[in-house]
Amino acid sequence: MAEFVMPSLGADMEAGTLVEWLKKPGETVKRGDVIAVVETQKGAIEVEGFDDGVLETYLVDLGTRVPVGTPLAVIRKDGEEEAAAKPAPKPAEAPAEAPEKPAEAVAEKPPAAPEPAPAPAAATTPSGRLKITPAARRLAAQKGIDPASLTGTGPEGAIQLADIEAVQAKGVLKAGPEKPTTGGFDMSAMRDAIAAAMARSKREIPHYYLSHRSDLAAAEAFIAERNANKPPEERILIAALYVKAVAKALRKYKEFNGHYENGEFQPGDSVHIGMAINIRGGGLVAPAIHDAQDLDLDTIMEKTRDLVARVRAGRFRARELSDPTITVSSLGDRGVEALYGVIYPPQVALVGIGTPVVQPWVVDDKIVLRSIVTLTLSADHRVSDGHRGALFLSAIDKNLQEPEKL
Repeated sequence: MAEFVMPSLGADMEAGTLVEWLKKPGETVKRGDVIAVVETQKGAIEVEGFDDGVLETYLVDLGTRVPVGTPLAVIRKDGEEEAAAKPAPKPAEAPAEAPEKPAEAVAEKPPAAPEPAPAPAAATTPSGRLKITPAARRLAAQKGIDPASLTGTGPEGAIQLADIEAVQAKGVLKAGPEKPTTGGFDMSAMRDAIAAAMARSKREIPHYYLSHRSDLAAAEAFIAERNANKPPEERILIAALYVKAVAKALRKYKEFNGHYENGEFQPGDSVHIGMAINIRGGGLVAPAIHDAQDLDLDTIMEKTRDLVARVRAGRFRARELSDPTITVSSLGDRGVEALYGVIYPPQVALVGIGTPVVQPWVVDDKIVLRSIVTLTLSADHRVSDGHRGALFLSAIDKNLQEPEKL
């Protein structure tokens, strides 16, 4: 048997709340299947399993807040026998029949009309918390629907998105005026989480900072040619080149890719780039683009769009938050020429990308106007030094000058 546990989604996470089961006991599960949804300060996180087998049993009720590492369910691995069933209780013996009495004649009268069955109450946890998925809770809040008046169709009677949509179509069960939401995130809690992680980072990590300017003429020309005659949904943005340029540079400068834990640096086996994504209303998260070194630009762009859409909807996966080995952060569309980020532990580096600015640039002994971007590096002095950091930034710049090789 294998345990499916509450994952750790970052250095600042100590516990999470189980809010939704996406698999039922008896269902077959594969490695990578999303089994449950947990709610943290960063929003609703889809949690994947790491074993093939059958979901044997739940161990935690919906709505329960438990520490990181707590078993949530048991998975029976392929090849293991099913847990022995408990013996069925012995049926109670029927009481001895009383001797028959002659039936008395009574006047016939019409049977009474059956009383209407009471409306079923919404499912709750033992602590009294309503069983409702994050997506359903958000839609109910937006539409002013009272979820406590509904009967859920999900596992253990949990209210799901479809239940809210069905009520919305009928236009009933209003709880009040529609309420604005911020992508389902508790912004106060998220600010607390960000503050705690950044305070720990500045307290424990000896940061150093470097910057380097890069000419984007070749990259922009490459993108313009590649996107010609393509519909908008198939075009790539320069963000994809930034991700690939960083991932390629990390093949040589491995000390910037990995985690520093338990007093030592563990280099990453692969490059999982955390893309810093702004959440409407404030706050940000940096979910991973996995194995970025092996992806082509179209795939990186596709994954970036997917991450942005799911972050804005408040749904992303556990591995996407726990796996990043380095973060790339860009405030380019905010008009900021340079940013110097704070490293997110246990990572050891962050690459910042500013807004491209048109300015004079010397090319072949001539002064021309070029689009220039400032690249910055925030790095951990326990693992690397300024010399290697400078070489790393120069390697990213070189990759941007040869976009056809990315």
